[in-house]
Amino acid sequence: MAMPRPTAAQFAYGSCTVIFSTLAMLLLSQTSSGPGVALIAVAALALGLLVAMTVPLPRTRAVTAAPPHRIAADREPVQVSAATRVPAGAGEATRGRAA
Repeated sequence: MAMPRPTAAQFAYGSCTVIFSTLAMLLLSQTSSGPGVALIAVAALALGLLVAMTVPLPRTRAVTAAPPHRIAADREPVQVSAATRVPAGAGEATRGRAA
C-alpha cells in the first residue's frame, strides 16, 4: 500500500516546527560545538516529522448505501404475466415426500 502524499498543512507545520525548535534549542543550550549543533538539528527534524504526521488529514466523505425504503421506491414495478404465476396448491404436493 502506497503512502499518501503530504498535504500543504503538513509541510507548513513540519517546516515551522523544525525552524522554530532549532532556533529555540540553540538559543537555550548556547552550544557552539559541531556535535551539539548536529544533535539539536536531528532532534528538531524528528520533532518536525512528528508534528507533520499528527496533523489531521482532510476527511473524505464516505459513500453510504441508500436506505432500503429509498431503494424500493426507486425501482420500477415488474410486470408478471399469468403464465409465470404459481398456482396456490402447487407447493403442497411435494411437501409430503421427505428426502
